[in-house]
Amino acid sequence: MPKVLREKNISQQREAFRQGINFKKKYGQHILSNPLIIKSIIDKAVIKSTDVVLEVGSEKRVMSTPMQAKLKIISGDVIDDKSELPVFDLCIANVPYQISSQLVFKLLEHRPMFRCAVLMFQKEFADTLMAQPGEKNYSRLIESCVVRIEPKNPQPNINFQEWDGLTRLLFSRKNRTLSAIFELTSNLKLINENYKVYCSHNNIPIPDNFNIKEKVDDILTMHKIAEMRARTMDADDFIRVLIAFNKEGIHFFSEK
Repeated sequence: MPKVLREKNISQQREAFRQGINFKKKYGQHILSNPLIIKSIIDKAVIKSTDVVLEVGSEKRVMSTPMQAKLKIISGDVIDDKSELPVFDLCIANVPYQISSQLVFKLLEHRPMFRCAVLMFQKEFADTLMAQPGEKNYSRLIESCVVRIEPKNPQPNINFQEWDGLTRLLFSRKNRTLSAIFELTSNLKLINENYKVYCSHNNIPIPDNFNIKEKVDDILTMHKIAEMRARTMDADDFIRVLIAFNKEGIHFFSEK
């Protein structure tokens, strides 16, 4: 059986090369050729005749629809910080595994907000994306899963770049308390630098005896969040933590 699968993969690679597509393994690039899965993705998108649809992928278009006469190809890197996405109503994509997280946040940061996105992810990533607080996913299989994402309406009044930075920080040690995470020297150094930038931009003087650890401890104690752990926190909990720190001039930005 492994030999048959290997021969099938080699055949797909040769066909891709014949069509002028040079896929690279390190980018997680892969071809979706199953017509039933393609139809499922398009059906879940519920495309209207007036919709502008953004399809993320290679120039080999597999999401065939009767509306391809109106197709416009935009060449570029969709997750590049400098690239601007066009205004769109729907997004459909068979997402390379290595950019799943980056693409989700790129879409969430996009304005104006789209109606929905139907994306195929590696099943392990999809399970993590949809996991509830306290759950732990053990899957190690490289399977795929189609996910439909609809932005909340009204949208939370938060900066998604900061949301990304905060969740990266807390989930790096998801079993520790927030108090333990914010005591780490590397985290205090980053927070202190961000706080100085905030104060400088807002003309806020910093006392000579200022201590960032004491300020962080005061915030954790005042809002009763010191003993919370990322693995049991829901979206509202993360928003609560982010707002608590933002009110005191402390901000989070992820390193890319």
